[in-house]
Amino acid sequence: MSVFSESSPIEVLRQALIDCRQATLKQVQPLGDRLYYRQPPGHPEFSPIGWHFGHIGFTEELWLLRHCAGQPPQQPQTHRLYAADGLPKQQREQLPSLANTCQALQQVRQRVLEYLPRAPLSQQARLWWFILQHESQHSETMAIVEALHGRKPLYVAHPAASNAPEFKSIKIPAGTFLQGNSDGNAIDNEQPAFLQHLDRYHIDRYPVTCGQYRRFIEAGGYDNRDYWSAAGWQFIRQQNIQEPLYWPQQLPQTEASHFDHYPVCGVSWYEANAYANFVGKRLPSEAEWEKAASWNPQQHRPQPYPWGTEPPQSHHCNHHRRLGGITPVHAYADHCSPWGVADMLGNVWEWTSTPFAGYSGFQSFPYQGYSQTYFDGQHYVLRGGSWTTRPWTLRNSFRNWYFPQVRELFAGFRVCERE
Repeated sequence: MSVFSESSPIEVLRQALIDCRQATLKQVQPLGDRLYYRQPPGHPEFSPIGWHFGHIGFTEELWLLRHCAGQPPQQPQTHRLYAADGLPKQQREQLPSLANTCQALQQVRQRVLEYLPRAPLSQQARLWWFILQHESQHSETMAIVEALHGRKPLYVAHPAASNAPEFKSIKIPAGTFLQGNSDGNAIDNEQPAFLQHLDRYHIDRYPVTCGQYRRFIEAGGYDNRDYWSAAGWQFIRQQNIQEPLYWPQQLPQTEASHFDHYPVCGVSWYEANAYANFVGKRLPSEAEWEKAASWNPQQHRPQPYPWGTEPPQSHHCNHHRRLGGITPVHAYADHCSPWGVADMLGNVWEWTSTPFAGYSGFQSFPYQGYSQTYFDGQHYVLRGGSWTTRPWTLRNSFRNWYFPQVRELFAGFRVCERE
């Protein structure tokens, strides 16, 4: 990606679109009919992978060809099938074949690339970057559906697994920092950037590991109401939950410790909050998380990635499906934030204590429902990205959001405390 800085804006976008689509095609090509056409068993809230694949092409045509280029729809009948407000999720299994959908996406993409050289990017660039990130976000949802079908193990072998990380809490001094992102690639809910003052706090160097979380399980954490919010306790009782969704299980006791240094994954906000209560700490606010990731105290300014300004590459963090799953929390400890906080981008998303809401001065883009619909006080912010997050949506300021009971995400958390 470093070549991007030496290219024109058109070439940057063109190459990013090509690279992103190649990754999507590589992701869907090996899928059999069960994974492509079917909802994951027991999870009716998730659409089939094939729907997401078709939705990617539909959305690209809608915004770049119809809205920007003024071209007529190529296949008007696809609106009801692939629009987000079209068919109910349980009716999305009657889909065109993978081969036909690939052909349709290729036809849309060819028209998009033909339009790109004459597109007025000074007015449209933000929308083009939105479409690129839209595809990236749906690719992650497709990876979640794969996991829910039980297709792949989430934890991958890594040399760091045999070495214990150095656990410690890192002090972040009181002060003001710049939160958010006003760059052209920012999603609407990241904008505008603003000054934020925080009191001094301590945040764990690493996300909570399976070894740490196992102590919560073995201490009866799922059976002790004292650690849970009222809603969280009701949720785990009704669902009979006793461990994270992606918990490494059915292993001989001698092998269980192999996963001790991997981040816990597949926990709801309720579970993350209960664990924080168990250890006498709390979840960080999203502002505390972002300051620990982005603020450079020597330069008195934010940086887009914990390690600096270079776009994410394979040696920086675990992302873009390069390794096929989750790695130990200290596998990329050489690329921590200026404060020394590690594993903040990629690997697993991290729950925060902050309800999802717009920043002061928020303006919807490209349509009101994209973010604003979820400013309902019922969704919580996640930060950081996962092992499957693509580089175009991987940055310190990116905000994800879900209901507190959702466990299907590749999500973990870290804890913090005030002095």
